[in-house]
Amino acid sequence: MTTNIQIYSSPLNIQSSIDWIMSPESGGIDVFIGTVRNATKGKKVIKLEFEAYEPMAIAEMEKIAKQAFEKWPVQRVLIHHRTGVLEVGEVPVVIAVSAAHRAAAFDACRYIIDTLKQTVPIWKKEIFEDGEVWVAAHP
Repeated sequence: MTTNIQIYSSPLNIQSSIDWIMSPESGGIDVFIGTVRNATKGKKVIKLEFEAYEPMAIAEMEKIAKQAFEKWPVQRVLIHHRTGVLEVGEVPVVIAVSAAHRAAAFDACRYIIDTLKQTVPIWKKEIFEDGEVWVAAHP
């Protein structure tokens, strides 16, 4: 079980994430890159702010990675999340999974991002032209 799980207060490096996940044994690599979009429910988003309870967030992300290793024959799992204020187009989350075959990589990657959004203590403040609101960091 090889993992790379981190929370950053600075921009995420997509290329270094991909470089880390690659291995000679991997025939399939799936990468999910979450970006800040410019609208939510018809309202224009100016920026987002993410906060995390880091010790618990890291522990929960490690648990999710362990579950992915138990459910699918994956080789490496990377979970990076960003905190702080992010502008439209910036990247708050990168999930990367490598496996011998693509199906396991796809399935595990989807499971990780979906579960992260449901269980990891990361909160998102949406900042609009006419106000702001804290929401759970899931759709």
